[in-house]
Amino acid sequence: MRQLGEHFIDGARVPVTPAGRVTVHDSASEAPIVTVVLGDGADVPAATQAARRALPAWRALAPTERAGYLRAIADALEQHGAELAREIAREVGMPLKLSQRIQVDAPVAAWRTTAALADGFAFEHAIDHSRIVLDPVGVVAAITPWNYPLHQITGKLAPALLAGCTVVLKPSELAPATTVRLIEAIERAGLPAGVVNVVLGGAAAGQALVTDANVDMVSFTGSTAVGRRIAAIAAVDMKRLSMELGGKSAAVVLPGADLARAVKATLASCMLNAGQTCSATTRLIVPREDYAACRDLLVRQAAGMTLGDPEDAETRIGPLLSAAQRERVLAFVTEAEQAGFDRIAGGSAAPVPPRGYFVAPTVFGQVPRDSRLANEEVFGPVLAVLCHDGPSDAVALANGTDYGLAATVWAASDAEGEAVARQLRAGQVDVNGARFNPLAPFGGFGLSGVGREGGRFGLEEFLEPKAIQLQ
Repeated sequence: MRQLGEHFIDGARVPVTPAGRVTVHDSASEAPIVTVVLGDGADVPAATQAARRALPAWRALAPTERAGYLRAIADALEQHGAELAREIAREVGMPLKLSQRIQVDAPVAAWRTTAALADGFAFEHAIDHSRIVLDPVGVVAAITPWNYPLHQITGKLAPALLAGCTVVLKPSELAPATTVRLIEAIERAGLPAGVVNVVLGGAAAGQALVTDANVDMVSFTGSTAVGRRIAAIAAVDMKRLSMELGGKSAAVVLPGADLARAVKATLASCMLNAGQTCSATTRLIVPREDYAACRDLLVRQAAGMTLGDPEDAETRIGPLLSAAQRERVLAFVTEAEQAGFDRIAGGSAAPVPPRGYFVAPTVFGQVPRDSRLANEEVFGPVLAVLCHDGPSDAVALANGTDYGLAATVWAASDAEGEAVARQLRAGQVDVNGARFNPLAPFGGFGLSGVGREGGRFGLEEFLEPKAIQLQ
């Protein structure tokens, strides 16, 4: 079994000062894949100091020069994209075909899309007699999760670098393949030493990074609970924050909408990556009079969602990340069953493969709006169906949680859908199946976080405006 035990600091591989180890298992076979040596934070100062030293020269480069490095990293990642897609599929559980497209191809494209912003983005502009200069924030601590490892790293690293910031990245120790491939890509791209540093570790390393005096900004994606702790720590030194946290996204179906299409799309979103997606639509809010028809559609469509090995071409839903993740999800399922919710599909006793961290795609109907299942993030393949009594009630239900990351609206017309979308407190709202736009801002309201990623909005997160008054 392989062991990963090196940081990447100041352009060199550096042995981790060990404070613990975690063994990552194949999510489908449960076989051990790699052991990751975790640092406790003792090596963090070396990384942040390297980033601070590298900052003046990096920010002095023209944006178009920095963009060239982004393209070189994209090229290097793409060279081994097939291998990385397979490695992420084994770690996280996403079916291989989707892993290639979503976990690798989309992030590689995002590196290039971000680089392209250098040609048209106004890093300086005039307002009357003032020159407005957008300066890089400085040294950025980027802390990323395991569910979409390369995607989440790219959403922070690419715009931070283009902005002229230097970065210390603490990726998730639970999906380490991306870390290995990223370091290799940085080396092949010839990025100057200290511009990107990577530290391995768990919570202790993360806390050391957030409290480090050399860090000017923390960009975090993960749970709301951890985000709250980071915000409290960062507030002591007034560090800039950008955080994409949890979600409990609603799919609102209005009277007269295409119910079959809405149900199919919502179920697919909920089950993507076995539900391990922060923006997944995990609440389906339908007209009360349409519940019986909705239930029938869900029974048929859930039955076609084949569980299996991520590398099997017939697999629609793979396993969850780990045994601990599976048990957390099953606790929600069992609680809903004990409460007597209408179990439409799946459940704790549904058949699953004998090996692997599987939970059957599960749907509960007529879920009470004040229940835990209707309000808390499950992060697994579990859909809650709620009934509304008209558009205003549907909006109240959709806005009735503490989260506000994403939503969808299904209506008889786009105009009607947009009218409701404008009333929803969510960072992104799709109307009638509109496709994802990587250049649009992505982020949330309320407990779903602060700040935005994507396109120029993501770039602006890493820039500070400065006004220079001229005569």
